[in-house]
Amino acid sequence: MQKNMRHYYLYFFALIFSVTLFFSFVTLQYNESIIAATKVSGTASSGFEAASYMLYFIVLFFVLYANHLFIKRRSKEIGLYQLIGMTKGLVTRLIAFENILLFIGAVSIGMVLGLLSSRLFAMILLKLLQFDAVVTMTFSKVAVVNTLMVFGVLLVIILVQMAFMVRKTTLLSLFNASKQADERVKSFSVFPMMMGAIGLGLIIYGYYRSTVLFTGQTTNLFLSMVIILATTIGGTYLVFRFSVAFLLNLFRLTKKGHLNLTDVLALTPIMHRMKGNAKSLTLITVLTAVSLAITTLSYISYYSASSSAEDEMPADYIAVDGREKPFIQALKQEGIAFEQKTFRLTSAQFDLATIFSGDVIGMFQGNTLSDALIIPLSDYHQLNSKVQLNKGEAIITGFSGFQSNIMPIEAPIDLTLLHQESEIPLRIKEVNDTAVLAWRVTAGGFIVIVEDSVFNQLQRLNSEYAIGYSTQEQTSINLTNADEETYKQVEKLYKQTGANVLFKSHEGSTVNKLSSQRSTVEYNLNLFGTTIFTTAFLGLAFLLATGSILYFKQMSEADEEAESYRILRKIGFTQDELLKGIMMKQLFNFGVPLLIGLLHSYFAVRSGWFLFGTEMTTPLLITMTLYIVMYIVFASLTISYYKKIIKQAL
Repeated sequence: MQKNMRHYYLYFFALIFSVTLFFSFVTLQYNESIIAATKVSGTASSGFEAASYMLYFIVLFFVLYANHLFIKRRSKEIGLYQLIGMTKGLVTRLIAFENILLFIGAVSIGMVLGLLSSRLFAMILLKLLQFDAVVTMTFSKVAVVNTLMVFGVLLVIILVQMAFMVRKTTLLSLFNASKQADERVKSFSVFPMMMGAIGLGLIIYGYYRSTVLFTGQTTNLFLSMVIILATTIGGTYLVFRFSVAFLLNLFRLTKKGHLNLTDVLALTPIMHRMKGNAKSLTLITVLTAVSLAITTLSYISYYSASSSAEDEMPADYIAVDGREKPFIQALKQEGIAFEQKTFRLTSAQFDLATIFSGDVIGMFQGNTLSDALIIPLSDYHQLNSKVQLNKGEAIITGFSGFQSNIMPIEAPIDLTLLHQESEIPLRIKEVNDTAVLAWRVTAGGFIVIVEDSVFNQLQRLNSEYAIGYSTQEQTSINLTNADEETYKQVEKLYKQTGANVLFKSHEGSTVNKLSSQRSTVEYNLNLFGTTIFTTAFLGLAFLLATGSILYFKQMSEADEEAESYRILRKIGFTQDELLKGIMMKQLFNFGVPLLIGLLHSYFAVRSGWFLFGTEMTTPLLITMTLYIVMYIVFASLTISYYKKIIKQAL
């Protein structure tokens, strides 16, 4: 084991890294500070549990792949053992004993590092939740037992994998294991050209389907998602398997045989190894795209927590139908300054088919009549006094989020309000996303701003026919120059006076309540903060796993190409000349999977980001930047290892 340390340390690092990640994450679930901070969200525990299962998969995938590379790097050594007379059973038992020792050491060190890092992760989570608490270092026996059980099972799987690899291979194949992925590229026929073009076409088609996924043109959402996944993954494999080598071969042909050293060191290994590397590069690209997309969507939810709360509750406190009176009286008694706006409401029906396209109408299965909430222009002037309406004109407001993306309305457009036998034609001059009423008041629908005469006419009709929307008035209350303690005091008054009651049945058995804007923000931060932490943690695990695998593969290739570098150094090429070609090679090995992964994740996020929040650009740029930085770090480590190999060449 001492003589094989250069092989062992790589595998040992993979094991320690996996144990550290797993143990620190499991320990978080039993940290008292985390339990207290996430009790508001009933989904926190189930989210941690689901993330734990995902972490099982990441750890299993990473360790199995690392073990496969480990055995492959030692293939000649295993072949020599058999050559001198050892049986496959004896070799298997020796390597199994080594693995057991490595696992014991890795699990021990990993749990210590995991215990230390769990406090750091707990501090990050509490910061995301904006929860003020002192984080203590928590040692959980349950986490220890879970970690020992998981890695005990993983050890058994590793031993089975190792035994299978040793027993199934012949002595000759062990000595040639490191060369099995190589492929001589002499010329390209029509077939690889066609397959490469098909691969690009599949990716482009998958991107196109993702852009129309939530536009009303998709009838079967699940089938469309399966098609998008199949085309992008299949297209990615074909691109790596055929398109890349074909394009590099075209570049080589343009040189007319005059390849310099950089071309040889960069192009040749990529082209000749692409057959064996296509599957792993496809897997790494897809995993990068999936983890980045999930992390970005979670971050969009967290980043939009405040703006989403403002859309749901467009004022600090909202009360309906006169329930604000005792609340306002209590505020005055306490000497708390506030501003008050009151909006009168009525309703009418309209035909969805008059403002939405046929693809959208198909989603309503023939029932195209819907209710619209109506507000008079004079009340809307409390928010925007500059708005003016001519006779027969109206404005649609509060139309935002996923509705405006899935079912867009383009002004100007005609809208006819229907009320029993009456019809009121309107010309919608503008559509905006200004939130006026609480989301629970509108039930997710939009609001129509009309002239006061039209509003009075509808209100009179509703009164005559004893129909209309149940809520007749909303009062919005905003505090002025209030500090944190004042908000806490007002929050109690809001609930004690019953101003937060939206609807109460005559028997009193059913009570629907509103939440203040601040409590909605806190709830969103708690819910989305836990989500962004778990997904970011898993994304980090995916990123480190895929980056480490690329790094491990390049280390293996560097060891295999050491003899070539020794020859090049002997015939006079300098270290800097060799490094130029190696840097170009690493630009491909790390840059192309990252670039395609970023494109995949961009189109995945773009297709449905509006279901998660109100802002896409900033969260997407931040997460992409972090991934790019991490890949640059792994590429730099790889180049540093190659530099070490070149130095040792002479």
